[in-house]
Amino acid sequence: MIRLKNEQQIEGIRKSCHELADLFNEIIPKVKPGVSTWEIDQWCQNFCKKYGGKPAWMLEGFPGMACISINNEVIHGVPSKHKIVEDGDIVSLDIGIDLNGYISDSTHTVMVGNVKPEIKKLVQVTRESLLAGIDACRTGNRISDIANAVYDICNKQNGYGVVYDYCGHGVGLEVHEDPSIPNCPSRGPNPRIQPGMVLAIEPMINIGTADVEIAKGSDWTVVTCDGSWSCHEEHTVAVYPDHTEILTDLNYNGNACQF
Repeated sequence: MIRLKNEQQIEGIRKSCHELADLFNEIIPKVKPGVSTWEIDQWCQNFCKKYGGKPAWMLEGFPGMACISINNEVIHGVPSKHKIVEDGDIVSLDIGIDLNGYISDSTHTVMVGNVKPEIKKLVQVTRESLLAGIDACRTGNRISDIANAVYDICNKQNGYGVVYDYCGHGVGLEVHEDPSIPNCPSRGPNPRIQPGMVLAIEPMINIGTADVEIAKGSDWTVVTCDGSWSCHEEHTVAVYPDHTEILTDLNYNGNACQF
């Protein structure tokens, strides 16, 4: 069931999203060679302790506040003292905050140091596809319009593998809500986009195959089947009758980023 939010609920989610944007702005500059993913996760948890809120993923049993996925890890990378960021890596940070019962969800992939040109292109295309998906997320359109916008840029134009086993989703009052938002053509439910929807749109794009699997020895971390590198970008957005607002915009500065 799709839960449409009223303005009071959206305002609560917006505050959570703005706190999450502040967290990213503080943490991203610290993601450098030599730091462990455990350290990054601790920084995130300390931020929450300082400014309020709770780590949203821990409510679902994830062993950390941030899903930190490096290179061929697609999503759900588990923080570890033994996983060290190196020069040339790409590091995706998938983080959510529960602020007074309102959930925010966003992902940014950080390019660390001397990243290869073909990987820089992967990151740039993934970011472009996220904005295209948000642009298609308008009242009266359908969920498939979001999926097609992402897929056209990433696969049809650039030949990348678009992950189909995982997708975006509704968010705000729970971590995962209806509807599911695939990044590729789907035969599943295709509801019309309505005012009051709050959605997490999140392209997961591989430079090689679209196929993914759970890493050996892990209960969480998803990796590409062929070892190719992957990029993940995500924003939480709120749908209005005449525009869509990016609630997790890093540059919000008190002003909503609208499409």
